[in-house]
Formats: sequence, structure tokens, C-alpha cells
Amino acid sequence: MGIFNIDGRKFSGNSISIRNGRVTIDGDLVGGTLTGNVRLIIEGSIEQLDTDSSVEMTGSAGSVNAGGSVDCGDVTGSVQASGSVECGNVGGDVKAGGSIECGDIAGSAKAGGSISRG
Repeated sequence: MGIFNIDGRKFSGNSISIRNGRVTIDGDLVGGTLTGNVRLIIEGSIEQLDTDSSVEMTGSAGSVNAGGSVDCGDVTGSVQASGSVECGNVGGDVKAGGSIECGDIAGSAKAGGSISRG
């Protein structure tokens, strides 16, 4: 279970979606509507993340889909981002509008910028 810090408010759960300013955690709509540039920080691990903003995670994730950049630990599934992706090992594919800097990638990697594997 992850702990989410969304614009200074703390939540916890396994799956998070932030789309059009609406936050859904584990299938439940929470809080009011977010506006402007949303800052999302996740501590711990989560199963699924779907957001139209950028994300920073100190833990790992099952899958990540972001409208901005992604900075995270290992991902057991796939990562898709409109911006750049910086993460640990990825068990699936990585697709980024910007550059990719990851550990081992089990699937394919497609980037609008450079791809660096470590």
C-alpha cells in the first residue's frame, strides 16, 4: 500500500487515478477537484497509477501511466509517459515522449528522446 501526497494532502491505497482534477483511490472518488499544476508524491509501493500529471515515487509500482514525467523505483508492469521516464527495472514496456533512463527493461522501449539502460 502506498501513501500519496497530493498537493500537501495525504491519502493511502493500492491504486490511484488523477484525471481532470478528480482523484480516485482504490475505486473511490476522494476530496474535491484539483486545479493547476498538481504535485503528486508517492511513498511506498502501489499496484497502479494513472494520472494526467507528472509523478515522483520512492517505491515501486505495478504499472504507471502519466501525462507528464515519471521518476520511480522498479515497475513490474509497463510505464507510459508523455514526458521523460527515470526508473529502476521494468517488467514490461516503456514508452515516453521524452527520454528514458531505466535499469533492465523486459519489454520494448520507445522514446521521443534518448534511451539509456543501466
